[in-house]
Amino acid sequence: MTSHEPDQRPPGDTPERTVEDVMWGRVERRREKIRSQVSRNRQGGHKVPTWVLATILGLLLLGWLYLILFD
Repeated sequence: MTSHEPDQRPPGDTPERTVEDVMWGRVERRREKIRSQVSRNRQGGHKVPTWVLATILGLLLLGWLYLILFD
């Protein structure tokens, strides 16, 4: 026989998780994922500057509008 601490359950004896426990776990994992993403973004190290991406997007939109209006 194995001995267990008084506050510890045997390995096969796990309590059932409620729907609230599952949802709260998902919320906490999502929050941690967002926190880590924000932290990475604040550190910088971007390969393409934001103004370049904005310029490309603007050119694409202007080209799309040109095709719609003048074709």
